[in-house]
Amino acid sequence: MAKKIRIGIADDHSVLRQSLAALLESQKGMEICGSAANGSEALDMVQKCHPDVLVLDLFMPESDGFEVLRTLDRSGARVASVVLTGSENQADYVQAVRLGARGLVLKGDDPEKLFNAIRTVANGELAFTDEIAQQVLGTMAQESRQAASSIHRLSDREKQIAFLVARGMKNRDIAGELKISENTVKRHMQSIFTKTGARDRLELAVLALTELSQAA
Repeated sequence: MAKKIRIGIADDHSVLRQSLAALLESQKGMEICGSAANGSEALDMVQKCHPDVLVLDLFMPESDGFEVLRTLDRSGARVASVVLTGSENQADYVQAVRLGARGLVLKGDDPEKLFNAIRTVANGELAFTDEIAQQVLGTMAQESRQAASSIHRLSDREKQIAFLVARGMKNRDIAGELKISENTVKRHMQSIFTKTGARDRLELAVLALTELSQAA
């Protein structure tokens, strides 16, 4: 039997929190390990139940979602976080992603988007709509102060893969595009992370986009 994805929920609205828990528990392969009504409780919950995925509201009392992400990043506890928000502010999206969010779903979206986002980030990949991904990655690439010189250390094949990651493609899609196996893509990804120092796919995407903008 496949291991279930353990999920923590942090949202200050009790009805939404309980509804989300019931909805996610109804999904095959998902279970709720804890819930929190504010940022402080969210941090305690992560320490106690160690969720695979944290579904996080941005605007809560006693430490908001931004502070939760900031604290988790500083402590090295980089939980795969999916921001579930009603905000339509692009600056909020960019800030959340900078602080470690790896997926973003709007509260007005279809529930299936949340299910897919949870499964995607649990698998170590990014979960943003194409529009949000372009906005966030574009803004971060423009403002990035990191030198993209580390991209030059990559082999031609590794550069191909890095730029496909920047386009938001998953390992399975990259394998199909390059006509290689998914395991080969994973081995290349390990080498790419080692050579560039990128901590995850998002940081790699920013480096690749910065390189592309400098080459243009």
